[in-house]
Amino acid sequence: MTLLSIENVSKSFGQNEVIHGLNLQIQEGEFVSILGPSGSGKSTIFNLIGGLLTPEEGTIHLQNKIINGQRGSVSYMPQTPSLLPWRTILQNVVLGQELRGTTNIEKAQEMIHKAGLGEYIHSYPHELSGGMKQRVAFIRALLSPQPIILLDEPFSALDELTRLSMQKWLLNIWESNKRTVLFVTHNIEEALFLSDRILILSQRPASVISDLKVPFDRPRNEELVLEDQFLESKRAIHYSLKRNVYE
Repeated sequence: MTLLSIENVSKSFGQNEVIHGLNLQIQEGEFVSILGPSGSGKSTIFNLIGGLLTPEEGTIHLQNKIINGQRGSVSYMPQTPSLLPWRTILQNVVLGQELRGTTNIEKAQEMIHKAGLGEYIHSYPHELSGGMKQRVAFIRALLSPQPIILLDEPFSALDELTRLSMQKWLLNIWESNKRTVLFVTHNIEEALFLSDRILILSQRPASVISDLKVPFDRPRNEELVLEDQFLESKRAIHYSLKRNVYE
């Protein structure tokens, strides 16, 4: 079932057209990644879906309802964890639920323990490492009641080993919940490892120039990134980006 549909959406800032005639659909339970060059409008797309911006043309449907300019319809996790420093880890995790009046403390505690953060449940964000903070932020997004989670390059600030660890952890948690995820990244390998589909954007004004189905079965393990088919897919996407975006 189609959960999110963007139809012929365009957005400009003054004379600068950032999005033009954008069309995409996200099915319920899918993990979809967006790839594109810097400044291609990925953050603008997220702001349009989240209602922070309103398109000049086109419509955005979520669960068959138009949400143009409507805030609070999606769960959003930015590049930085954005945890409230005066709230404990548990209090940060249930924040999205509190805002909707549906707090489930037991579920939150269960997810924190599954994330390996049980001993930090009453700690504060400054007591956690970068990877731990990202886990807390993702649990908060996962437990929020909105039907889709937007992840905006959540691992870009992490070192390579922590990033790989977080990717594996994210897949493990996602596969046990199957929440619908729209994920922005600049990393081709990350998109292939995590996603069901990959959408490639053009340069500004952005539109979808490729919609690629990822051919690997789930569950996935880290050895996948060394297999010939994975490397072949990575090369194909690289050349597609280079040909359609950078030339």
